[in-house]
Amino acid sequence: MSDEAKTGAGKKTLWQFIKFIFVSLLAMIVQYGLLNIFLLLPFIKEMFNEPFSKLMFNYPVNKDDAGLVVSGGLGYFIAFNVSNILAQIVAFFVNREKTFKSGANIAVTLPIYIVFTIALICFSAWLSPTLNTLFISKGVNGQLSANIAAMVCSAIQFFAYFPVSKILFRKPKEEK
Repeated sequence: MSDEAKTGAGKKTLWQFIKFIFVSLLAMIVQYGLLNIFLLLPFIKEMFNEPFSKLMFNYPVNKDDAGLVVSGGLGYFIAFNVSNILAQIVAFFVNREKTFKSGANIAVTLPIYIVFTIALICFSAWLSPTLNTLFISKGVNGQLSANIAAMVCSAIQFFAYFPVSKILFRKPKEEK
């Protein structure tokens, strides 16, 4: 590969990374918006009282200094993971079309993306309540601690998704 071709490929990757940042911000806005809406829904709030501990997931009930339930349990598990899944669905299609301008077969790439997403969401579903509980124990408000935990998980996902997306969406769209 010539130096000129390498420079062109490097510029293309840099430009894709910049666009990927903006798509990730869009996904993050979707996730935070939905997370905060879900956390305010009465039926989700009721599930804060139900501790959720299955397999590697441990979502304890978090209480404030007055003993009132502020987050956690099954409600937080549902709110965090549903908002994360919906954000990743948005990111998949926007990255495929806009960031990588890919013509890769959705029937092939989507299942791979879904498996990778499930693995990352399982990791985040394990890490998020740990961070959420840690922040609450340090005196951070329940909803703020949920957002900080989601930010940390989003950052990890961001750095994991770019190389995977670059590989999955490497086939350019054909000119019409």
